[in-house]
Amino acid sequence: MTLPKHGLSKQQVVEALEATRRGDARWQEGRTFGMVYDAGPEAHEVVEAAALMFLHDNALNTKAFPSLGKIQADVVGIAGDLLHAPEGAGGFMTSGGTESILMAVKAARERGRAERGITAPEMVVPISAHAAFHKAAHYFGVVIHTVAVGEDYRADVDAMAAAINDNTVLVVGSAPQYPQGVVDPISALAALAADAGANFHTDACMGGFVLPFMEMLGYDLPPWDFRVEGVTSISADLHKLGYAPKGASVILHRTKELRRYQTFVFEGWLGGFYASPAMQGTRPALPMATAWAILHHLGEDGYKRLTATALETVRRMVDGIGEIDGLAVVGEPEAHLVAMCAAPGWEDRVDIFAVGDALQERGWFHDRQRPPESLHSTVSAGNAPVIDDYLDDLRTSLADVVHSRADDRSTNYATLE
Repeated sequence: MTLPKHGLSKQQVVEALEATRRGDARWQEGRTFGMVYDAGPEAHEVVEAAALMFLHDNALNTKAFPSLGKIQADVVGIAGDLLHAPEGAGGFMTSGGTESILMAVKAARERGRAERGITAPEMVVPISAHAAFHKAAHYFGVVIHTVAVGEDYRADVDAMAAAINDNTVLVVGSAPQYPQGVVDPISALAALAADAGANFHTDACMGGFVLPFMEMLGYDLPPWDFRVEGVTSISADLHKLGYAPKGASVILHRTKELRRYQTFVFEGWLGGFYASPAMQGTRPALPMATAWAILHHLGEDGYKRLTATALETVRRMVDGIGEIDGLAVVGEPEAHLVAMCAAPGWEDRVDIFAVGDALQERGWFHDRQRPPESLHSTVSAGNAPVIDDYLDDLRTSLADVVHSRADDRSTNYATLE
């Protein structure tokens, strides 16, 4: 493609963009179990109004845009309150879970160097930990040790302990982990990190705006946030079940002293003082403003309502899958993440990837993952109205492809174009 010689009208631009979207996942209809999370039309109106107000602003310099400094402080403060951050905690907004994780690893590396003289930093993560930890290891020169999980898919505490050494700067657990939706034994893992003098990061990118409201609704959850001694940082994504548009996340540190290891400051430039809290220099204001808007629009009551709806939808999904011969849920999901596979003994008759392809032909989108080969669902309130339709199509799709096998065996959490 080349730049058009003559500019297009607004109508032409919109029509061209609409044409490109015809094959996209249909999240507006509740048919996408991941990628986009829908709080409903009224929420859309609120965040779209905020987006237009801050569409062109830049959080690179909050002296120019002091509103964005306040917006970030408010969002971080709300997240800190939900995650039981102690007095003196600090954090920043980022563009998403990956950037929050990158900053947790960078902060651990810098702290290990400054306080313990570590020049060859290492970290220990369960195999279920998000791929962004491996990305961070690659970017920041941290050796990563990946440890197998137990039969319940939770991090194996003894195996994690065996992998920790004098160069360990970071230990990781998830609340919940993405692939099977279970919460790692955060208390035990954080104690290992504390004994080693290392940081411990709870990756709550998926659960940070679900688990607090589950507790308010009366669910009994294992400890996972700053109430656990030894947890030094937590990531939580607003653009997942916080229902903010992409991309908005928060990383919180137990103290501002720990937070300073995340930041970059440089004063030797002719352009003047340069500082940034994360990977970006220029930071778009739109995600920050829309995150602030949705938090204030929904409030505690709104989040409890949406969380209850999502969890009831999970129950209906899990029960429905359990009633279909040949399918099973992987593990025992604790929140809003569900993985579905061929039932034990059915592996020679049911190819779950073929089932996924048949579902996609009917307009339903899942991520593929393995091991085990499974279809992954991040369930949100937006899926509730169509969950019975989904289960009907799941039964039909399975019947259509039983004894067949998909040629494409790839998994697709993220793609490279």
